[in-house]
Amino acid sequence: MRPDTPADHTAEAERLLRTAEQYPEDREPLLLQAAAHLELSGDRARASGLYDSLLADAPDNTHLIKALQAANLWEYGHEAEARTLIDGIRTAAPDDAAPWEIIAETLEAHDELDAAHSTFTEAVTRLIAPDEETSHSTQSLLSGRHRVRRLLALPHDDWDTLADRLHPAAVPLDELHDPKRLWALGSSDPIELRAEIDRLRSELGTYRAALSRPFPVAVLHWPSPELTELLGTYPSLTAEYPTHEAHLTAIESALRDLAATGTGNLGIVTGTVPSYEAFAASEATSPADASLLPQYATTLAARGKATPWPPTKGALCWCGSRVAYGECHGVGRG
Repeated sequence: MRPDTPADHTAEAERLLRTAEQYPEDREPLLLQAAAHLELSGDRARASGLYDSLLADAPDNTHLIKALQAANLWEYGHEAEARTLIDGIRTAAPDDAAPWEIIAETLEAHDELDAAHSTFTEAVTRLIAPDEETSHSTQSLLSGRHRVRRLLALPHDDWDTLADRLHPAAVPLDELHDPKRLWALGSSDPIELRAEIDRLRSELGTYRAALSRPFPVAVLHWPSPELTELLGTYPSLTAEYPTHEAHLTAIESALRDLAATGTGNLGIVTGTVPSYEAFAASEATSPADASLLPQYATTLAARGKATPWPPTKGALCWCGSRVAYGECHGVGRG
């Protein structure tokens, strides 16, 4: 059963915190979930403490955590501190869409529409390349920007046209984001009410699809030192990974093949030997069992460990070479 009351959310947060103590390798995603439940329970001060604790660890997702912290702080009266975090994120200009969307929606929620609009616009300009496929996360940025522009009564531009084209629902974005829709809810005209119910159902369906979309189709990546340790400990897995170079080539090839068949939401998860051994123990099987590898990858993805593939334009390659993806494993990808 999903948490429903503040007490339910508090109990779920406590469960997640206990789990984080048991599985420290998954501490970051578990604490993020716990903080979200604490916010829903109304305990925003404690949620803020969890965000501070995560930031003290210098995590990979620093910008995402700061964005969530900013949204939380503003909601319980710390507007100045929230604005400072938001300004810092905009200055840092992260390559991940999620922090941009969170801070833009935070500004929008507090009627800072001009600032929300400029934030969304900066994000889509930085993260969306005209000649590349638009990811789900960047489509969400386009939709948010479209919504704010409708609230500001701004005319359509090229980004709005792209948002309209990528919108999957039957009801157009212009209708979903029409500020006058609220007026229809107070109408006594059955036709207007029926039309508004249909629009709301469509919008709800879109949100449900986003929330229920599957975890990324994740391919498992072993950094060179980890693969050396893995094969030294479990030599039978050499059949799966003859060399590290072949392993990297196979990852890129598999992802390109999946993309070519229309599979979306692709990602890469990075394995470590201790994490893999712990997973094998939890499954009561041997780490030498090669059939365990895809299950391990799926579990890492479910825990929020997947990095989206392909990398954004100009980003470093996923393999860890510190070379731009387009000059490394992304060469020749059209």
